[in-house]
Amino acid sequence: MSSADKPQDDARLSGDVTPSHYVLTIRTDLAALSFTGTAEITVNVHRPVSKLILHAASPLELEAAVLASTQLKTESVRPAEHIRVLEKKERVEITFAGGEIAQGEHKVGLRWKAPLDDSMLGYYKSSFPKKDGSGKAYYGLTQFEPCQARRAFPCFDEPSLKATYDLALISRVGTVSLANTDVVSTKHLGAGGAFPRTELLGEQFFTSETSKEVVGKTVKTEGVVEVGKQTNDAEFKDEWELVTYSTTPKVSTYLVAWANGHFEHIESSFTSPLTGRTIPLRVYATWDHIAQAGLALETTAKILPIYEEIFDIAYPLPKLDTLVASDFDAGAMENWGLITGRTALYLWDPKNSGLQAKKGIVTTQSHEMEWWDNLWLNESFATLMGEVIIPDRIEPSWKVHSNFITEHLARALALDSLRSSHPIEMPCPDEDTIQQIFDALTYSKGASCLKMLSNFVGQDKFLLGVSIYLKRHLYGNARTADLMKGISEASGIDAGALMANWLGKTGFPLITVEETDKGIKVKQNRFLSTGDAKPEEDTTLWQVPLQLLVVDNKTGEKKVHSDLVLKDRETTIELPQVDGLTYKLNAETCGVYRTLYPVSRLAKLGDEAGKAGASAFSLNDRMGLVQDASVLASSGYAKTSGALTLLSKLKGETENLVWQEIGDALGSISSTWWEQPQEVRDAFNKFRRELFKPVADKLGFDYSESDDVDTVELRTLAIATEAVTGDEATLAEYKRRFGLFLEKDDDSLIPGDLKGSIYTQSVRNGGEKEYEKVLSVYRNPPTPAHRTSAIGALCSVEDEALLKRTYEFVLSDEVKNQDMASFIANLGRNRVAKRKTWEWFKTNYEPIMRRFKGNFSVGNVVKYSLFSLSSEADAQDVERFFADKDTSAFVQPLSQGLDSVRSKAKWLDRDAKDVEQWLRDNKYLQ
Repeated sequence: MSSADKPQDDARLSGDVTPSHYVLTIRTDLAALSFTGTAEITVNVHRPVSKLILHAASPLELEAAVLASTQLKTESVRPAEHIRVLEKKERVEITFAGGEIAQGEHKVGLRWKAPLDDSMLGYYKSSFPKKDGSGKAYYGLTQFEPCQARRAFPCFDEPSLKATYDLALISRVGTVSLANTDVVSTKHLGAGGAFPRTELLGEQFFTSETSKEVVGKTVKTEGVVEVGKQTNDAEFKDEWELVTYSTTPKVSTYLVAWANGHFEHIESSFTSPLTGRTIPLRVYATWDHIAQAGLALETTAKILPIYEEIFDIAYPLPKLDTLVASDFDAGAMENWGLITGRTALYLWDPKNSGLQAKKGIVTTQSHEMEWWDNLWLNESFATLMGEVIIPDRIEPSWKVHSNFITEHLARALALDSLRSSHPIEMPCPDEDTIQQIFDALTYSKGASCLKMLSNFVGQDKFLLGVSIYLKRHLYGNARTADLMKGISEASGIDAGALMANWLGKTGFPLITVEETDKGIKVKQNRFLSTGDAKPEEDTTLWQVPLQLLVVDNKTGEKKVHSDLVLKDRETTIELPQVDGLTYKLNAETCGVYRTLYPVSRLAKLGDEAGKAGASAFSLNDRMGLVQDASVLASSGYAKTSGALTLLSKLKGETENLVWQEIGDALGSISSTWWEQPQEVRDAFNKFRRELFKPVADKLGFDYSESDDVDTVELRTLAIATEAVTGDEATLAEYKRRFGLFLEKDDDSLIPGDLKGSIYTQSVRNGGEKEYEKVLSVYRNPPTPAHRTSAIGALCSVEDEALLKRTYEFVLSDEVKNQDMASFIANLGRNRVAKRKTWEWFKTNYEPIMRRFKGNFSVGNVVKYSLFSLSSEADAQDVERFFADKDTSAFVQPLSQGLDSVRSKAKWLDRDAKDVEQWLRDNKYLQ
């Protein structure tokens, strides 16, 4: 074992004892908002051990344990003598009467209890409004990824320790219980809902007490309901039932799932093209949401046959349910047979939700390892399949391959350009680290690298390789080497060697182009957002597919040289008379790198890209040019004035997605230049306004059912840009449309896709009446999209008193934990609130940290509170504040936030005068 392996191995269980099967019985009491459970775990002891060690975490309280050898008679059941709880390590150590546990197969019996808290982790409670309007009702559901199953049942909570499960749920009659698999039987238990006894879990087991020791006892977090406290018991009768489910395949603990509550459902089915089986499909939600669940069900029925046909593997389970959750920490979770996810990603109203909400549902439902260093295989592949390959077959008009450049490639490279970045595959020494690798590198860079590989070998060969890999390792642990072996076999290319440094090293290359008498010399160096990589940071050499596009200027013929792979620091590519050629590296923008051209070449590229409807560059190529120019300017490899010149040449652009890139590039400058003099900001807004005005005027305000996706998105972008940059006519039209909503509660003039912009500008430029109106939308949103729009608007206020109300509101019980990060991010976008938000966060640090202990969201909450600051003084203030804090749960996002602040500060130091001069030279600033 290498020294690098030791920290991770210390975090993992020893491997001396491994599980093969769990029999779980969970009793949910929604009146008391608590649950109790029993387990019979079949384990294999590989060498004699003195104690049993497994995972268990607060709020779970283990009460009793017994052990029996499966090779001996029932009389050999051994009670636990002592349970030692290691709270910080989230483990329990159990010693049993009779001493050492012998090698061989044993069964472990366990009993525990816990509250249903509001942590959004483990088995927790979620709320929804009662039908009669008298308050809240509750249900219970699980969220176990990455390592939170231990909060719901004692287990071996590591992804590689797969086992089969027999699950039984005890619940009150009249509620609905859900689990991974289909129902085998339902038994009426009568009053009390007693646990079934077995040979192992006899009468004494349910009455016995075991001595316990708690090491590292911590104070319970706020908001936990004590077990036994009655909260809504009047609504429940004391009649219980036992629902038993079929055995699962071998799965990791994080994919086990169950739920109990007053759910309603809609249903459909799909017929397997491989087996002919009909698989029932259902979407469950509470009464207030079920009417908007149809698109999620429709999408599920479309995508499953496509997955089967692509990979030649039949869906392995007897059913597929989706539960739409009112409170959910992640976006969605691909539990086997019971997908769970938040309302914003699963509910859609065709009249009110808008196009982006529809896209979110299709890609989310389409989306859904050994240790967590191979998390990337799961999430990256799901991102590529769920957001590109599958949606492209369902909705080809969405241009998802092109959209990927904006949605994932840009996000991935932005994060990976920071010094605080990490490799896609990285060691995970503890649970805090595991929690923090669910970021754009795991999802988006991983998916971008897979897409680059797919483009290089060809998508058909790539998918064939994935099919080979899946068939060989079905129900096994995901390993990168196995996937690369499958793709290599299908393509004849050594995929492992090609991808090794892309997956195993931090960062990505900048390809610098120099034109010579012979052609072009290309050189690779580590790219950093601050443009200052030191020699020791610039040692990695990637195998870079250059994808050189060359255009014959006489015939217009285009050729992509796909065989060119840069493996060394630099090389020269022969291109006769290069000065008169049109060429571009990274054709179709599939490579995970940036390209820096000479200034003279960038001007030529801009001229070619700007040929409306006649450019030799494809949509993807033009998107990549805009993205590269913008990022290279912000990072100091080029001047921002050069990027602005390139953007100004694209006034005749017709493609929506290129305009989206232009909008992002200009928005990035605007959000960084927020403290520059008023006249500079006004001049820059004038440039943005003039650039987008012809598009806005051409498309107008009126949406039509016959509009294609690009028209909808481009209209929304152009009008929203006109509004945010202060166009008087647009703001007057916003006022008219919102005015009808304000006075008569009639929002028929507010299109779903412009709702966020209209709400935001109406509140920003309005007063208390507008604020109150949007607040009422937040409290009673017709769709999740309404609530999202309301959050943005409430955070956009510039009036001091109203801004104070928003800060107070964020900490109130009215704001769900799942929404707090969104509030903070939106406050960071408000120019007058950027620094106030950081001060507010510092003041309320302790209660915020208690509220988010252990959650996915804690890193985003920290990062968003400081992300939009842009001076070195700000960065130093952040470092001073956290100097005496325990940052282990969010060290990665904190470092990323700090790197971003410093990157912006350096950008301003370099180019503030450059941008000002460009604005003067182009008559936007007098």
